[in-house]
Amino acid sequence: MSATLSTFLGLFFKAGFVALIFNEVRGVILAVPVLYAMYQSGGSAMAIWLGICSLGGIALSVIVPIFAAKKLKKVAETRGLIPAAA
Repeated sequence: MSATLSTFLGLFFKAGFVALIFNEVRGVILAVPVLYAMYQSGGSAMAIWLGICSLGGIALSVIVPIFAAKKLKKVAETRGLIPAAA
């Protein structure tokens, strides 16, 4: 494999890691209004249920890309597209 392709893929995965960090921050920012609304409503059963559903959706939007990136990296390493981790 050429050095240029290896360098490009390395930079691509580093950029992906930075994007995952920003995705985590986005998840926290999205969760704050949900938690505040549950607090303001006094903790009724409906507010708690809606909060759980909202936070579950936020968690999935944050966690699923992390697992997808790990799987993609593993596939790329097995196919020889990037060097294996030391």
